[in-house]
Amino acid sequence: MYAKTILIVDDEPRTRQGMKKILDQWCDGSCRIMIAADGEEAIDVMKKQHVHVLLTDIRMPEMNGLTMLRSIREHGLSPVVILISAYSEFGYAQEAIRLGVVNYLLKPISKTDLTAAVEVALQVEEKQTRAFIVEKVVDNRLVQVNEQSQTATERIRSALHYIDTHLEEELTLKELAEHIHLNPSYLSVLFKEQVHLTFSEYVTRQRIQRAKELLISTSLPVGDIAEQSGYRTAKYFIKIFKEIEGITPSSYRKSIH
Repeated sequence: MYAKTILIVDDEPRTRQGMKKILDQWCDGSCRIMIAADGEEAIDVMKKQHVHVLLTDIRMPEMNGLTMLRSIREHGLSPVVILISAYSEFGYAQEAIRLGVVNYLLKPISKTDLTAAVEVALQVEEKQTRAFIVEKVVDNRLVQVNEQSQTATERIRSALHYIDTHLEEELTLKELAEHIHLNPSYLSVLFKEQVHLTFSEYVTRQRIQRAKELLISTSLPVGDIAEQSGYRTAKYFIKIFKEIEGITPSSYRKSIH
């Protein structure tokens, strides 16, 4: 399975094939290098295949590079973009920056410049992906718990740590109480008082957060994700996930890809 997909768009066959050959050799099979002859073809590719980095010529017949970029933004697509041109024109550069282009290469492009630009673009894409995952996954209630835990007693901090590191196991209040040497009833009251969530509420939120991380960052089947998140059956996991997120795990996964 390829880690990232890179799409080269250029109306000159020798140019796009030449860049593909350079990048194929550079990535040694770790990336999928695709090509398109024009903007329309590129948009079709991006609708069907998630493209991480887009290298596109500015001057192409029918639809130039900047028009294509405006179009893909309208379609909600957001690859990291490198613009290629045989013309050094400030007007293009200004518009390119406005459209979020990360680099601007002038033809003829050396092998070193091309691979260096792609390396930077992949780093930018990785940062954007991480930020996106954090934004999608974060449970604000758990963020508050994390802040509150700074002033919680050592026993409660120990309880939270134990839950967080044993989510895939069957967790019970009795077992947790034994682990931190407290009476279960007293732990229940103390937990609610300091965490502002019940034991079961906290466990459920953490399990669903882990499930969201796995749905976004892996292609694991829902059944495997349910198990790794501490649910014995996929059916029950789907029920709880839908109650909290409003959609099924599969729909959630589709919505963020």
